[in-house]
Amino acid sequence: MNMTLKSLFAALLLSLSLGLSSSVLAQEVAPININTAGEELLAELPGIGPSRAAAIIEERDTNGEFESIDDLTRVSGIGAATVDRMRDQVVLED
Repeated sequence: MNMTLKSLFAALLLSLSLGLSSSVLAQEVAPININTAGEELLAELPGIGPSRAAAIIEERDTNGEFESIDDLTRVSGIGAATVDRMRDQVVLED
């Protein structure tokens, strides 16, 4: 009896965790406009963080808006591999 309750409880927990993880994964996140986003939002991009986010803003303020996603490689510390990881999460216009 005790083992049956444990098995049932384990199955319930597994079902709930799978259901929650799939709903979280299914949520679509709006792409980030790299020409208007602030430091906090940019820092959420893969491979960016606060210091590179600040560098993106500095580059944008100094040299104007980015004309292509690949222009992010102008920012020190951001290479082609980083740009490729975030390519589907960024846009140039709203």
